[in-house]
Amino acid sequence: MRAIPARYGSELVAALSAALDGTGPAVLPVPDGVEGERLRAALRPDQPAEEGVALVVPTSGSTGDPKGVLLTAAALAASAAATERRLGGPGRWLLALPVTHVAGLQVVLRALRAGSAPVPAGSDAADFAAATAALGPGRRFTSLVPTQLRRLLDAGPATLDALRSYTAVLLGGAAAPAGLVATARAAGVPVVVTYGMSETCGGCVYDGVPLDGVSVDLVGGDRITIGGPVLAAGYRLRPELSRRVFAGGRFVTGDAGRLAGGRLTVLGRADDVLVTGGEKVAPAAVADALAEHPAVAEAAVVGVADPDWGQRVVAVVVLRAGAGLTLAEARRQVAGRVSRAAAPRELRVVDALPLLASGKLDRRALLREPR
Repeated sequence: MRAIPARYGSELVAALSAALDGTGPAVLPVPDGVEGERLRAALRPDQPAEEGVALVVPTSGSTGDPKGVLLTAAALAASAAATERRLGGPGRWLLALPVTHVAGLQVVLRALRAGSAPVPAGSDAADFAAATAALGPGRRFTSLVPTQLRRLLDAGPATLDALRSYTAVLLGGAAAPAGLVATARAAGVPVVVTYGMSETCGGCVYDGVPLDGVSVDLVGGDRITIGGPVLAAGYRLRPELSRRVFAGGRFVTGDAGRLAGGRLTVLGRADDVLVTGGEKVAPAAVADALAEHPAVAEAAVVGVADPDWGQRVVAVVVLRAGAGLTLAEARRQVAGRVSRAAAPRELRVVDALPLLASGKLDRRALLREPR
């Protein structure tokens, strides 16, 4: 197995191409610094890769437990082909995500499948607009996380025009607030909300509908399980965990959801459900309700121990410039859209929500916010 720096460039492209066609070893992209050293120690690139594996995607999520997801060339090809079919054919891709995670790596792989390398974009709106122009005419795609989309929507007319020029803007990596999606679509941005994870080669459910060949089911009432050719082969050097999580040829996610008419609605992490005053509360639903308030730019919800309520619902919000929000206003907003039990009992205003490199909310850091 070959460990290479998780930076987009010719070295990564060549290594991925060779791993996929079988002429080179499996690839393990690792970030620089302490995090990279930690992943190297856990994933042992000095030892041979598991049979058939082309790409090992490091993932630790918000738990800090490092794992290496084993993706075969066949699974990656199945994912790319199903995505291309769902999007109506090939096109040029803009890379606006880091290649330390599966979403960024998939942009590279989808672009290579379509016959051209992706165009990388910088982190600000001007870079995004310039990179979009560099894609040239024809069908064009990109993948973003919700925080990126929100900031690009607020960046001005040039960036909005760039967003509108895409055939599809895939939105994933974290829960997409319904209000953000509605705002983007009303502005003419062709957003496609995706759901998936490293263990499914990235997004495998688009706008609630599984890609061709992918099956979604619920166990235990609401726990989401996924099957199909896009599944990983397991975890690097962790056979017992692999057998448990990929039981019966299906991946048992950590997410709760509901199915209606073949369409999946993701309710959030199954273990994130709060119990406050004896009532179950889904943090994602509360955050969505808060995000619909005109004063709120971004919102997250956590539960903290409380002697009276068991868990206290805490709203953490980023406000729009010049806006204000009181706890009473936040409570009315949530009570009217979710339930009185879900209304937050504490409001924290922060400059920015803490995020992991993948774009997902860093819940550990969020809980460390001063009260």
